Amino acid sequence: MPESIGWGIVGFGWVARDFMAPAIREAGHRLVAICDPGADARAAAADLGARGHAELAGLLAEPEVEAVYVATPNHLHRGAVEALAESGKAILCEKPMAASLDDAEAMAAAVGRTGILYGTAFDQRHHPAHRLLRDEIRAGRVGTVTAIRIVYACWLDRGWTAIPGQANWRIDQAQAGGGALMDLAPHGLDLTDFLLGEPILDVTALTQARAQDYAVDDGALLIGRTGSGILASLHVAYNCPDALPRRRLEVAGTQGLLVAQNTMGQEAGGRVTFTDGATGETVPLAFDRQASPFLEQVRAFGRSLRDPAGRGAWSATRDLHTMRLLTRAYAASPSHRPAHRPAQFPDMPAA
Repeated sequence: MPESIGWGIVGFGWVARDFMAPAIREAGHRLVAICDPGADARAAAADLGARGHAELAGLLAEPEVEAVYVATPNHLHRGAVEALAESGKAILCEKPMAASLDDAEAMAAAVGRTGILYGTAFDQRHHPAHRLLRDEIRAGRVGTVTAIRIVYACWLDRGWTAIPGQANWRIDQAQAGGGALMDLAPHGLDLTDFLLGEPILDVTALTQARAQDYAVDDGALLIGRTGSGILASLHVAYNCPDALPRRRLEVAGTQGLLVAQNTMGQEAGGRVTFTDGATGETVPLAFDRQASPFLEQVRAFGRSLRDPAGRGAWSATRDLHTMRLLTRAYAASPSHRPAHRPAQFPDMPAA
């Protein structure tokens, strides 16, 4: 077993508490300290045996902290990453890389200058189901890949909060940098690169502000194309009721179709099937349904920290490309909010 790694967390919100902290423990690592201005967050960390700091300087001074997970609102990523990079600590930063392309470029420059291990937390790369899909694609199971289609949606209203009293910063343009497109599309863009072994190069999008009463987009459709000509379509949304089917990934090819259902997200499990293009027969494919993408991500980052040979799996340059795609997608389609909401059952035009 690799030597235990001491972790710090900057921004101890619901994702850090519910997913990252348990993953650190399950990986055999240690949560040493957190940084969060909230007294409740620091108390929650203390319950886990971790020291709490209200200021980043306190975390930077922790000698036992080798790696730091940054899970603040997006607009605070840059300041934390630049300071952590200068201190020499390894960094796993939540997606998107930043709230703006300028901040993301500055972060990449800091990482390049200091040479520290940096990764954006694209945990979907580490879901066992998605690793299976990549292996099946590489083995030629679907033949020549022609398209990848992703639906990744949820319901996020103005009052949403996972921790009582915590503000919903995801609907604040200044803090988040955008809405559903900024929050959810990075996973699909990065996952396309991971599955296909090549990034999307061309992208455009349409956004909407249709169902929620806030200014950022609550839905978006993106279409893209890789250098070899594979088409990608992503539907992301904050306006899809959680009880509906809302997490689906398809990889289509000349010999068949791979489908993953309920695999995108923070939790383990889901279902993967293959449909044969010649016979139409659909069969389930087996994978590890117990390991969460967060756990596998922590394990992978820890291995890379201990063995520099594995650091090629993490790339600030690659993640900066994803940020540029997001910026281009927003530029292609300013959010559209109708002047009035449509009636639930509008009159149909006469025949």
